[in-house]
Amino acid sequence: MNIVGITACTAGIAHTYIAKEKLTQAGIEHGHRIRIETQGLAGIQEKLDSKEISEADVVIIAADIKISGRERFEGKKVVEVPTSLVVKSPNKLIEKLEEINQGA
Repeated sequence: MNIVGITACTAGIAHTYIAKEKLTQAGIEHGHRIRIETQGLAGIQEKLDSKEISEADVVIIAADIKISGRERFEGKKVVEVPTSLVVKSPNKLIEKLEEINQGA
């Protein structure tokens, strides 16, 4: 499964990057391709390109604030969660994304 997403927390410091690392690691461990853009204190980093988005099966938005560029994901399966959920349970979230992708 191809997963793309965005992480962003209120301060744009710790949880943004912790959530990215946890999602990326869990995605890889489950055998998926995953690319995460961060929107934090340093602005947008590792911005997703249109090809990555068009090839994605699922989009995960792990954010505690309004993100920039949400319209890029129109027509995609989008799952929105707070960053705290990703930090606490990244593997369960990936399993949920797998279910959503399979239409469960």
